[in-house]
Amino acid sequence: MKPASITILFLLVAQSLFAQDNRSILGPGNVPLQDGANALRAGDAEEGIKLTLIGLAQANNSRERITANSNLCAGYALLARYELGLKYCNEALAENDQHWRARSNRALIYVKLRRFMDADEDLKVGEKLAPNSNTLQAVRKMYLDATNPVAPSVVIDDRRDSSAVEDEAGD
Repeated sequence: MKPASITILFLLVAQSLFAQDNRSILGPGNVPLQDGANALRAGDAEEGIKLTLIGLAQANNSRERITANSNLCAGYALLARYELGLKYCNEALAENDQHWRARSNRALIYVKLRRFMDADEDLKVGEKLAPNSNTLQAVRKMYLDATNPVAPSVVIDDRRDSSAVEDEAGD
């Protein structure tokens, strides 16, 4: 082997050994925040809120705080504790007014509280930020159902007298 080849081989082995000794472990940095999000997705609002509050207390940066506040907003909306949910949505949006998920969550709460102008405003901003969001589309449908309900196109007239039906059956 040539000396240059030995040097390159030595460097590759050294890098390999160094990498093994100083391995990085990748994964969620804030485990309670991740676990809280999973619980909320599974529909367990109480557990999701409990874990997310722990995650919020351990938040290391703005992104984690915004995510935690937005998730708390969603969790309290699931429990129909709308005023408390609004508090957390407002905190998320105070830190980043371009967070479409917090806008979507707040719009949902506004629909539930029948604050339709506020809901529409959040939906418009959210739809500009994330035009293909299924979540925003679902909240928009809820908003439309609440503000402009569709009348049924079929009307069943059950005023017919039951004795007339008996007479016809006997004929």
